[in-house]
Amino acid sequence: MTESTHHRAPVPVGDVVPGDPPVPITVWPVPAPQQGETMSNQMGVRLVYNLTHPRELVIDLTDGPQLARAVIAAYRRSHLQSSRPVGWGQEAAALIVTGCPPEGGPAPAEFFGRCRAALQPGGCVAVLLPHGDPVLPVDVVIDAKQGGLAYLQHIVAADRPPRRGGQTQLDIHTDVLILTRSATQNGYADG
Repeated sequence: MTESTHHRAPVPVGDVVPGDPPVPITVWPVPAPQQGETMSNQMGVRLVYNLTHPRELVIDLTDGPQLARAVIAAYRRSHLQSSRPVGWGQEAAALIVTGCPPEGGPAPAEFFGRCRAALQPGGCVAVLLPHGDPVLPVDVVIDAKQGGLAYLQHIVAADRPPRRGGQTQLDIHTDVLILTRSATQNGYADG
């Protein structure tokens, strides 16, 4: 008689918010943004093509023209907005792209609640953060969950693509947190 040995699955490590399942982490090889801008042209193109379909609405809360160029090239529609509390329009968006929740505006959880209200079902918010502060992405995810958004994916933007079969030192410049409209107010699974 053979004795069966049961092994537990490994505990996931990496970008994990305590109490939540891990999210997929993807590496995008795109150039770093220029000083004073939120993203590079290539980052704008990747976001628009990966997270929207033709003729869908994109709300642009970024600094610089990169996302607007990508929206035009991909035949999407855009509202170039500021983070002011009024004026986001009545139509639901497929994608909202922003940096950190703006200072001097609404509280971060309120900002993300407003983003949730402006999204169509299945829509996403892409939050672009400069890489380096390990606490900032966790704080943003917590604020987003309080605003009713769920953490869907983490994109790491690096200047160089990873190489197969070898170790590559990535020059990471931006963390992109992809959040989605959640079915529950506490930011858990999108129904």
